[in-house]
Amino acid sequence: MATRNMCPFLQICKRSLLQTVRRPVYWIGILFLPLFCFLLLSSLMEEGLPVKAPAAIVDRDGTAVSRELTQQLSGMQMVDVVAMPESFTEARHLMQEGKIYGYFIIPENFESELLAGRAPVITFYTNMTFYVPASLLYKTFKTTAMYTKAGVASQVMNSVGFTSDPTALLLPVSISIRGIGNPGLNYAIYLCVSFLPCVLQLMIILITVFSLGQEIKYGSSVRLMRMARGSVLRAVTGRLLPQTLIWWVIAIFMESWMFRWQGYPMHGSWFWITLSELLFVLASQGFALLIFGAVPNLRLSLSVGALLGILSFSIAAFSFPMQSMYPAIGIFSYILPTRYNFLIYIDQALNGIDIYYSRWWFTAYILFILAPLPLMPRIKRELMKPVYVP
Repeated sequence: MATRNMCPFLQICKRSLLQTVRRPVYWIGILFLPLFCFLLLSSLMEEGLPVKAPAAIVDRDGTAVSRELTQQLSGMQMVDVVAMPESFTEARHLMQEGKIYGYFIIPENFESELLAGRAPVITFYTNMTFYVPASLLYKTFKTTAMYTKAGVASQVMNSVGFTSDPTALLLPVSISIRGIGNPGLNYAIYLCVSFLPCVLQLMIILITVFSLGQEIKYGSSVRLMRMARGSVLRAVTGRLLPQTLIWWVIAIFMESWMFRWQGYPMHGSWFWITLSELLFVLASQGFALLIFGAVPNLRLSLSVGALLGILSFSIAAFSFPMQSMYPAIGIFSYILPTRYNFLIYIDQALNGIDIYYSRWWFTAYILFILAPLPLMPRIKRELMKPVYVP
């Protein structure tokens, strides 16, 4: 009797909540997978910056200068010299087997040619399949080679009677590098705070599309619309509201995990960051409804949602700069909610600037929430007359 007297909207919410609790797929998609990804990415990035990438040195000279160069390279923070192969072929095999990410070759007669001013060639190879460690090795190898050359040139200049400080001649321009917003070059501050919302967006899209697609697949959408008294807005809102509340809890947990427990920098307002996460959930659900309204088929809409969610890791422009993309590809970064979540994070958490400069990103959230409204008549037709196409 109590259920019969309950208003239609609350009846739909109760029905949706019971479905969410009773089906294991919702537990996995809403709780276990996002939390697992949060813990996994945070543990992988716990050190902040990858250090001690395995490498090898091929010393074909065997002189005091080459041994000093080897010692300097071994003492670098980014390099872990795990092998000293005797030939190029042996070092190449080690890299092909995945035991090292790069190797540094000191040529024969390196010391004699260097002291004679004949510019010996130092060669180093990195496996760019593993982009981050290989890039760090490349940077370290190049820096070591440059400073070795400068050090020997300084010794030669002093030996011929050059009395002035040779530093100004060898390095005429002094470079001071300051990482604004991330002075420690902590990869977690950049990658985790962008990848974790992207994971959350992917799961929201899939669960939202799955929830409505299942109603059509099993023909229960007719009963849903009957409970909603023919209102598609009431049916969809009531069906998704319990999930929205759970997603909000997950989003707040994600925010607390990053900025409280992991200690990522927060230079702006907690209010705006929290509001961003709440609107981000709604924007992701709106994006999912837009996909479902355009492709009201469970299999196809799930495929489209999964494709766009996975591509968000690259085309949302936090793993590859949008300025370097082809314009036809870069434009797609603006149709993904996670792009605006990342921009708000940069503005508010890292830079701590006034909310005025983030107003358009919040406006984009509102547009994502309202975007599925023109497709609601189409969704209503599909819910009223469900036809499942496998």
